[in-house]
Amino acid sequence: MKLALDQIAHWMGGTLHVPRQNEHSLAATGYSIDSRTLKAGDLFFAVRGERFDGHDFVTAALESGACAAVVARKKVLDLPETVRQQILIIVDEPLLALQTLAAAVRRHWGKRVIGITGSAGKTTTKEAIAAVLAAKFRVLKSQGNLNNGFGLPLQLLRLEPEHEVAVIEMGMSNAGEIAALTHIAAPDWGVVTNVGNAHAENFSDGIAGVARAKYELVASLPGVGVAFLNCDDAYVSQFGRDFHGKSIYFGKGPCANPRAESAEELGADGTRILVRAGGHEVRVCLRLLGQHNVSNALAAIAVGMEAGISLEACAEALAQLEPGDKRGQLINLNGATIINDCYNSNPEALKAMIHTLMLMPGERHILVAGEMLELGRETAALHASCGETAAAAGVDVVIGVRGNALQIVEAAKLAGADAMFMETPGLAGAWLKRNLREKDVVLLKASRGVRLEKALEAFETN
Repeated sequence: MKLALDQIAHWMGGTLHVPRQNEHSLAATGYSIDSRTLKAGDLFFAVRGERFDGHDFVTAALESGACAAVVARKKVLDLPETVRQQILIIVDEPLLALQTLAAAVRRHWGKRVIGITGSAGKTTTKEAIAAVLAAKFRVLKSQGNLNNGFGLPLQLLRLEPEHEVAVIEMGMSNAGEIAALTHIAAPDWGVVTNVGNAHAENFSDGIAGVARAKYELVASLPGVGVAFLNCDDAYVSQFGRDFHGKSIYFGKGPCANPRAESAEELGADGTRILVRAGGHEVRVCLRLLGQHNVSNALAAIAVGMEAGISLEACAEALAQLEPGDKRGQLINLNGATIINDCYNSNPEALKAMIHTLMLMPGERHILVAGEMLELGRETAALHASCGETAAAAGVDVVIGVRGNALQIVEAAKLAGADAMFMETPGLAGAWLKRNLREKDVVLLKASRGVRLEKALEAFETN
């Protein structure tokens, strides 16, 4: 949203410093915390991260065309003289100022915000909901997975008067983080996809602590708000008990409306779902792979119908949805099929995608599974269970990559599968380059920190 710098400074509680020679540039057309991707006219926030301090990049930001920079009061005298002669907004803490501005813009805009959280499927569900709502509304959606205290404010600052609804993803690693994000975004509606073991290591009571953290979204909703809850999830299905607003349940169980009466995986063609909602039925043809995407699609239908979009229009919109980057993308390599699903992983999603892998026609089925991070005390057992699942499903070759993926390999071997362990994605890629055959089908899946996509880079080197 384009804003005058004096308005921005007022909303943030900052001081606008404007040297006389720079009075011609007094409005921001965009907002950035990264001098490398900043566009001319952006307002640069010199935020501090774990490994960087944005004040070190203020000069680069201004040289790249930033209209001004938001800097910490205690850092001003440390800035070069040339920077101090530019337009600055001086605040106590740039990150807090960014979040404060985003909250003010959201409230100034004043329309419906839909927050989405969950241990898995947040980004795909966000894309599905935005696609469905676009059938009737002008929608702002979060870009990528920018869903934390840095990324979420930047998404809200993209709001424009013509937007009629915003679909915002909310992530967390620890208790209180979603509550802080809801304070900024003030969601009217909230969607919770599931509660899983991701980040369980950050809670003394494991997955129960994760559930409480996810519930923070529901707890933040107003009394006239709506909570959209996965009734197939043991934790999320209970989130409506203490919520005083409206709860809508989606899933396969009897409590769900919309409900998936059946879901048939069609290999490379995706998934066909028979959905019943409000006394009507429709077939939804998804181009997305895996049973876990059934739940994501149902969440989108639930939101769409509550927003006044017909079940048939929801189905039509979902039929056009394409897999996101590294989220079930199909790649052909020398006659072999690669399922690139390596953006993230958890035990439930990995097992679902093993089932999908085995439905794909091919001469050999190969699983390349990187370790799954932040699973807590059950890490070894959860990895081992995935190895057992792979062996039981008939996977021909199981390759575990890095760290705890060794447990996947050992369990698969014990169950009779051909399995091997690799220390790095590069080694796994080199093995694939040497051994991949025409008509093989390969699934790549791992936690984001493993960077398993680097296994594909082996095919681009001599």
